[in-house]
Amino acid sequence: MHEHENGEQRLGPEAGAAEWDARYTERDGAMWSGRPNGRLVAELRDLAPGRALDVGCGEGGDAIWLAARGWTVTAIDISEVALSRARQAAELAGAAVEWVCGDALQAPFPARSFDVVSMQYPALPKAAGDAAVRRLLDTVRPGGLLLAVYHDLDDEHREHMKAKGTDPAHYVDADDLGRLLGDDFTVELHVIEPRIDPPPDNPHIADVVLRARRR
Repeated sequence: MHEHENGEQRLGPEAGAAEWDARYTERDGAMWSGRPNGRLVAELRDLAPGRALDVGCGEGGDAIWLAARGWTVTAIDISEVALSRARQAAELAGAAVEWVCGDALQAPFPARSFDVVSMQYPALPKAAGDAAVRRLLDTVRPGGLLLAVYHDLDDEHREHMKAKGTDPAHYVDADDLGRLLGDDFTVELHVIEPRIDPPPDNPHIADVVLRARRR
């Protein structure tokens, strides 16, 4: 459950915190660019600030962008190494964020407590069960938004990932998430769109965007 620019890194095998920490420490510096995801900016830049939950925040680019625009942000990630970098980046930016180290599908966030729940390229294992995903969805307030963005993976890339030990079918995708929304949400957008401001030489040139509003 980490940030954004490499689907193979982000959709890794079912890994614990120690394994994710090891991935982050493979590099001397930041793994990601520090910029917010383009789709998040496009979808949320015109909204009045409220309370936001950033699921799988990685090194904090999205959370810091939201906080700098007046949002009250809670950001969660399983990797303490990633969060340490996020805290440093937030301090440099003068952004106040509540950083939480843990599994978003196990964290006891209060129901209906966030105006926006953002999942940018999430890696939510299906093995956690539908009930755990629904609890996370239940943190969206009435009138609030869920924004979930996924890589649009073609068959060739799926097979490539499986050959490296990662099967995307083991993770909740946009269709799964849409099914779990049930009657509590109105889906406003569920489309494939060109990726906004992708990193150089990145194979993922399109996003699956799911935006839903809680009734």
